[in-house]
Amino acid sequence: MRQNLYVAVAACALALPACARSVPEPTTPAAARTWLADVTAIADADASTGRRAAIATSLDTLGIAWRNSPFEIDGQSGTNILADVAGDKAAPLLLLGAHSDQVSKGEGATDNASGSATVLALAQRLKAKPLANHRVAIAFWDLEEKGLLGSKAYVTEGGAKPALYVNFDVFAWGDTVWMMTADANGGLALASRDASAANGLKLSAGEHYPPTDHLAFLKAGWPAVSYSMVGGDEITAILEAYDGKKPSAMPKVMQVIHTDGDTLAQIDAEAAAHGVDAVEAALRRWDAESTAQPSQ
Repeated sequence: MRQNLYVAVAACALALPACARSVPEPTTPAAARTWLADVTAIADADASTGRRAAIATSLDTLGIAWRNSPFEIDGQSGTNILADVAGDKAAPLLLLGAHSDQVSKGEGATDNASGSATVLALAQRLKAKPLANHRVAIAFWDLEEKGLLGSKAYVTEGGAKPALYVNFDVFAWGDTVWMMTADANGGLALASRDASAANGLKLSAGEHYPPTDHLAFLKAGWPAVSYSMVGGDEITAILEAYDGKKPSAMPKVMQVIHTDGDTLAQIDAEAAAHGVDAVEAALRRWDAESTAQPSQ
């Protein structure tokens, strides 16, 4: 999640003690353990190259063929990972993505190994049981922290236009699926609300949301949404901080991301696994109800 409030983060980080390395063990079944294993592998890797290698290893294990997609944009070079998951090539494209890079502080577990692991989890499920009306592809963006450059390069350098792009950033703990959507009463938002409730979670849906890779798609006029998994009581304060205001109490997100405190100790795999279940169910319902035309 791109964070341009470095002064605020530095100040609020003082409220979060440095965390000794401690990997929480999920009490839920295999799905949470697998998700946490992916978060751990990505967070343990060195820099962007190592994080991409960890993702590639997981994709190999899933039997998903992937490809590196190097780019140069705004004077910087990076590498995205792209992969086709399942579905008829003539069907409209559902593209799922998350950024794989991190800032120089912490392990980047919350921001954004958590989002990358969520894309891997959904890819596994959508490969095993493809959608009826959409083909699925996935992307892991580089240089999000430098200005959404990986996703921007995809859009501007000829990437396939999706019927919908779904982004994941900071999908790490809490009781609420936070959804950026231009239509809080649209089909996917309603499906997300119902699926969240079925998994014991709340949904917060609307246009106000921190800047991350969905913006590259929206700025091009391409449909996009984004999901986070956080505590519902954090959202108002997060938005206040991004608006340059000083919340009465700094939310956990603002204390963790872009600090030395962004470690595996902050992750709640059990909560995230319920969030993955909710998003999968919502996407399947959206797909079944969709009348989307093939992307151009």
